Amino acid sequence: MQIAIYSRGLNDQEDIGNMKHLLDELTLKKLRPVIYRPFYESIYSRLQLSAPPDTFSTADDLDENIEFLISLGGDGTLLDTVCFIQDKNIPIIGINFGRLGFLASIGKENVNGLVSALLHRTFVIDRRSMVHLDANIPLFGNVPYALNEFTLHKKDSSAMIKIHTYLNGEFLNTYWADGLIVSTPTGSTGYSLSCGGPVVFPDASSFVITPVAPHNLNVRPIVVPDNHVISFEIEGRSDQFLCTLDSRMETVGSSVQLAVRKETFTLGLVRINEINFLHTLRGKLLWGIDKRN
Repeated sequence: MQIAIYSRGLNDQEDIGNMKHLLDELTLKKLRPVIYRPFYESIYSRLQLSAPPDTFSTADDLDENIEFLISLGGDGTLLDTVCFIQDKNIPIIGINFGRLGFLASIGKENVNGLVSALLHRTFVIDRRSMVHLDANIPLFGNVPYALNEFTLHKKDSSAMIKIHTYLNGEFLNTYWADGLIVSTPTGSTGYSLSCGGPVVFPDASSFVITPVAPHNLNVRPIVVPDNHVISFEIEGRSDQFLCTLDSRMETVGSSVQLAVRKETFTLGLVRINEINFLHTLRGKLLWGIDKRN
């Protein structure tokens, strides 16, 4: 079994030790690691491996022999892996070497349990829907989709923008705001939540449309079915604005035509049996910490 490993980089010596422990456990259980080359080159001198591992550099290097991809870092690192996985149906394992770790929910202290779960197939794969962007100009290369959210945003310090928004061609609202977020259920606990959006269960068939700093306080987030196509027309004093898919960004003109819809394929996130969405909510959002309840 081949398992790919991706990370943006590790600097803390303790994290390097945890990485070495992960590699040792995989090797002991006859699970073959394939490490992201730039990441491996940044830490190989500190790993002291007996033999160099296989590496990968691009999505094309991940073939049908790769059974899982492990993300070492926080949620931002895990979102990077979407560009490597694409539609290959390779499940992602998020080990939290970062801070909050909403998506990367497996603690680094659980490496032994994770490897055992992979070996004995005692894990669960959650299928997560994604958002796909259609545009009349090429945007985001061959990865025009996101796991968390699509956003439109004013550029730099420019004035607020008007975003005329339509559902299946029918007018919904004009958002006069700094920007607009269309999040998946997975992304509902990210940027959308920080802008006042609701928490949505990952298996809900919906999008959340959340304005960013709206001018009108009665404009609230709205949940819509994910079988709708959401399209936009943008006005503003500036001729350019920002368009993002997760952490990837493009600058586009106001004449561009944009629409988002549900992606035709899903992404698989591996979780160990005892870790579920409610467990993550309580642990990461500190629900129940007030003992007076």
